[in-house]
Amino acid sequence: MKENTYYLNMAKRVLVEVKKSVVGKDEIICKIMMALLARGHVLIEDIPGVGKTTMALAFAKALGLECNRVQFTPDVMPSDIVGFNMYNREKNVFEYKAGAAHCNIFLADEINRTSPKTQSALLQVMEEGRVSVDGVTMKLPDPFMVIATQNPFGSVGTQKLPESQLDRFMIRITMGYPSIEDEVSIMKGKAQVAPNTIASEKVIDEEDFIAIRELVDNIYVDDSVYEYVAKLADRTRRSPDILQGISPRGSIAVINMSRAEAFLRGREYVLPSDVQFVLNDTMAHRIILNKSLKRGHITEESVIEEICKSVEVPKIGVKGIL
Repeated sequence: MKENTYYLNMAKRVLVEVKKSVVGKDEIICKIMMALLARGHVLIEDIPGVGKTTMALAFAKALGLECNRVQFTPDVMPSDIVGFNMYNREKNVFEYKAGAAHCNIFLADEINRTSPKTQSALLQVMEEGRVSVDGVTMKLPDPFMVIATQNPFGSVGTQKLPESQLDRFMIRITMGYPSIEDEVSIMKGKAQVAPNTIASEKVIDEEDFIAIRELVDNIYVDDSVYEYVAKLADRTRRSPDILQGISPRGSIAVINMSRAEAFLRGREYVLPSDVQFVLNDTMAHRIILNKSLKRGHITEESVIEEICKSVEVPKIGVKGIL
């Protein structure tokens, strides 16, 4: 228990440090931290200029992890991501040149502005933590996570990510505009420091992060909570409002995010309320609605909320779990 408290305090220090660079987005910061602790990848979707890239860089700095950033323009090639073999005339051999994905946190900036061919280079990287070049597969550093940003589909120069790639992101979140008070704080802060300066500093190292992640892996999940998530997933597959429900990968994402949520709240077990807190962020980007619903301005999030209301919540108390 003492170990849990020690590492919980370390995780909260990371959150405090990131908040120095990103103002007024405390819940978003917590959810990204949860996804990273749950071994997941994060997709941040929003309009330009609201701090998506700053958020990702602040996390990399506070966690003390190696971060590579690629601006996903139309001319970016798959070899820029996974690497390539180059012939060395002096040694008369082909040598592997590592791509940008060889790091701990890979920041894919504006991922939906590049070609589908380049986007597909991330499929194996995100699922297996490996890259394959000319038939040779190489393991990436551990930990490895992708934080991708994208502009809303329909913006000039964007193209929709395929469902197979969206499914590999543990969560999709939207930052939104800041409040008037927060925007004033942002403007004042930027006026006092150099542009593009990240205020966050390193507060933990790679070993600490891995140790915290292992604690999250061991958070207890009761069988009734597993069944609750399975029923929610099944309801998305049978709903007449949804063309494609969530996959088992999505159910696993809900459980893992719930574990991280419980950990940050100082508990060693998952409650149904943890599942409900992470449900929209883990499920909404994985479902496909009927086209008729979109004309009625019904969103994926609102459909998920209705499904959540329709499934009975297991009654679990602390005594029942322990």
